[in-house]
Amino acid sequence: MTYSARNKFEIARFSGEDDNHINKKLPKELLLRILSYLDVVSLCRCAQVSKLWNILALDGSNWQRIDLFDFQRDVEGPVIENISQRCGGFLRQLSLRGCESIADGSMKTLAQSCPNIEELNLNKCKKITDHTCQALGRRCSKLQRINLDSCPSISDISLKALSDGCPLLTHVNVSWCQSITENGVEALARSCPKLKSFICRGCKNVNDRAVSCLATYCPDLEVLNVQGCDNLTDESISKLGGAMRRLCVSGCTRLTDTSLCAIAARCPDLVTLELAQCAQLTDAGFQALARSCRMLERMDLEECVLITDTTLVHLAMGCPRLEKLTLSHCELITDYGIKQLSMSPCAAEHLTVLGLDNCPLVTDGALEHLISCHNLQLIELYDCQMVTRNAIRKLRNHLPNIKVHAYFAPVTPPVTGGGARPRYCRCCNII
Repeated sequence: MTYSARNKFEIARFSGEDDNHINKKLPKELLLRILSYLDVVSLCRCAQVSKLWNILALDGSNWQRIDLFDFQRDVEGPVIENISQRCGGFLRQLSLRGCESIADGSMKTLAQSCPNIEELNLNKCKKITDHTCQALGRRCSKLQRINLDSCPSISDISLKALSDGCPLLTHVNVSWCQSITENGVEALARSCPKLKSFICRGCKNVNDRAVSCLATYCPDLEVLNVQGCDNLTDESISKLGGAMRRLCVSGCTRLTDTSLCAIAARCPDLVTLELAQCAQLTDAGFQALARSCRMLERMDLEECVLITDTTLVHLAMGCPRLEKLTLSHCELITDYGIKQLSMSPCAAEHLTVLGLDNCPLVTDGALEHLISCHNLQLIELYDCQMVTRNAIRKLRNHLPNIKVHAYFAPVTPPVTGGGARPRYCRCCNII
């Protein structure tokens, strides 16, 4: 651990004035190393102890990783500018998540003062525009991760600037940046071949060409989240490569079993697959998936309305590592499917979360089968009208640590025969 050159003179000057015992016993380099493990609040407190500790605590080498989320309401431009100038080339990671007062001017200072930054989180910094990314592209060639989630003014200009100046990028998040199109994604994919994660939830203009470019030019892509990009079709999803580990295509309503078959053939090591609202998928597609993707741990099949118990049979046989499974609004699922799932290797060893809300054919019998799932921690049963309180009580007796989310509508009071109408129902007596 070395301290800033500009502080060497000040440290020597104040070391003799400070009579604190610990300062005499420990070398300044060791004190600096100890301080490097502290968070922002602790460092600021240490800076108030003495003149020497002020210099050591505020030395740029202690501020390589900064997270200002807890101070998001108070952080304004001058704070970022002071931090940038103090940290200089030491700063590696900075999170400004939720700091909505931060604008382009402060970020330009950051880019100029901190050229070695590797990770930058600007989630919900809504005043940020393309000018920030242009400054980063010019100055911060070592940038590897950037989060621009919910920065509405970000457009293809930002992705092009980052692709030109930051070839080491591995993780990019532009979720809800509605101006992003295939042009920006293509520029990024062509110039950043080391890209491992690309997240663009809610980017309606991201289409097959964009995803095809990612699949073609980024062979190490492990994470792809295109939730709500409803222009996507089987054409691009079928091109994804073998490095893929976590894929979210929820809300991509045009996808069919063709995509599932391609994923099964090309992405055998997939761990997470989210397919909510992909209403064209059927049991046939999941049969192919379960045969090949045996590493699956998390699946979201909410509103895959065509699947039946047959899908659960295939998953039970083919996915022994399954931990979390969501079947909400899969209205054809019955107790038989849950029985097959409960008898599978995944149920006994791994299954911890099961979502069954709005599955109208699920009854108390399903809960009896789930008693054998000893690791089950959470089950969702909202609007499962064939499930009773007694069955839930029995399940809790066998699995005392389980959380059950369920809702039972209050019983409608019977209509009274004759006489004046009651002013309130019986359930109001508790008020």
